[in-house]
This record gives sequence, structure tokens and C-alpha cells, in this order.
Amino acid sequence: MNRVIHQFDMASATDVGRVRAHNEDSIAVDPELGLATLADGMGGYNAGEVASGIAVAMVPAEIRKFHDSLGVRDLAEPEVREMVAAQANKVNAAIYAAAQNQANYSGMGTTLVIAYWHGDRVTIGHLGDSRCYRMRGEKIKALTRDHSWIQEQIDAGLMTYEQARTSKKKNLVTRACGIDLNVAPEVHTHDVQAGDIYVLCSDGLYDMVSDDNIHLTVSSLKSNLPLAAQQLVQQANDNGGRDNISVILVHVLKSGRTSAGLLARVKNWFK
Repeated sequence: MNRVIHQFDMASATDVGRVRAHNEDSIAVDPELGLATLADGMGGYNAGEVASGIAVAMVPAEIRKFHDSLGVRDLAEPEVREMVAAQANKVNAAIYAAAQNQANYSGMGTTLVIAYWHGDRVTIGHLGDSRCYRMRGEKIKALTRDHSWIQEQIDAGLMTYEQARTSKKKNLVTRACGIDLNVAPEVHTHDVQAGDIYVLCSDGLYDMVSDDNIHLTVSSLKSNLPLAAQQLVQQANDNGGRDNISVILVHVLKSGRTSAGLLARVKNWFK
């Protein structure tokens, strides 16, 4: 089996914005695992922050537990997709149960984006309208498709992107964690190249800052990712900050392939 060892530069930022009273977004990064998780909560009585907090606490803990149980064995690509989907389903079940059992949490839910780098691939699972972009060279591309009423209208040819930006229904999601007993996360795997930069964000960022400006800001400041993340948040606030703003930046610095069997033998030499 072959294992690819990635080196990452990761940075993140989250902010309440200019309008909301509470920040219901939650984020988590784990460079050692090659994992980034972002959630945008919803629900009254601050329940949105409870839902998103459950999501970003559970996903890293469960994936680390699963990862550690493998030893040197690599997962096949379909197994990785199954694992990521399983984490989204576990989060959904936990949030749904909490919402059913506590009146203050009734109706709470959260969007979710999980990005897990493995081998020379990244597997992304998502629910809702938080996004993951990939910057490669001069291009920025959304690797997720919004689970939203607006996106359905665009796909059906009933609305243009320009109309969508000003629609009052732009925040209506069609899938989320915790809203229903069963959920169908969307999971895809993409190739990874050294130099790629991945941008996970809530709608509080991309509603306020265009894709082109996200690309320009991150490209200009990629040698200082924490500053790039802060600059994106500042731009969103300068443009109105109508929602909570969260962003995770992941720069793939190096991707080198080696044999998992060789790694095991090297470890044995030092025992």
C-alpha cells in the first residue's frame, strides 16, 4: 500500500459579524489528521451554537479514534467516503436526539463541511450551504454544491446568480444536521496537488465577499494564512457583516508518496 504524507499550513477565523447577537458558527482544524470541520448552526435560544459545537467536537474525536484504530493500514477510497458519511450521520443523530429531548433545543440544526485529506486525495462531506473551495493556480472552484432552495432554483433555470444574491430566501437550506431523523450527506473525493489552497467557509463570508475577492486576498497573503483569514473576515464585516463569519484556510505545502509497509519496518527498527 502507498501512503501520502502531507504537510499543511492551516489557519482559521470566526467572528459574530455586525448584526447577530451570538456567533453560532463553530470550526476545528487538525493538521496532524489532515482534517478541517466547519459548521453554521441554526435555532433559537442559542441552540444554533450548541448544534454547531456538537458537530465540530464529534467529527475530529470520532475520526481520530477511527484513524488510530487502523495502524499502518490505509483505507481504500470508497472506505474513506463511507467513513466521512458515517461521521455526518453520527452528528445528525446526536443533534436530533438533543433537540428532541430538550425543549430549548427544539428545531436546532447545523450545516456541516468535513474535509479529510488522505493519500493524494481529499474527501469532502457536506450538508447545507456552507462551502469548500479549492484554489489552484489562478482559479477558484467550489467543490461543494449548496443544499438550498436558492440553488435548486438556479439549477432549474428559474433564477440567475445575480437574482440569487439579492433574494430574501437565500438562507433556506434543504439539508442540515439535526433537522430530520435521517439525513443524506453529499460526499465527493478530489485529487490534491502541492500548492492547493482550500477554503472552507460559512455563508457569512461568501455572501459578503465575492469568489474573486476571496481568491485575490488568499493568493496575496498565502505566506501568512492567519492574516489572510482575518482579512477575509474584515472584508465581510466591511461589506455589512450581516451574518456570523467563519473561514478555514488549508494550504497543501507538500505531498510525498511512500510505502506504508516501509513505514512499518522503519518503526520496528527503533523498537
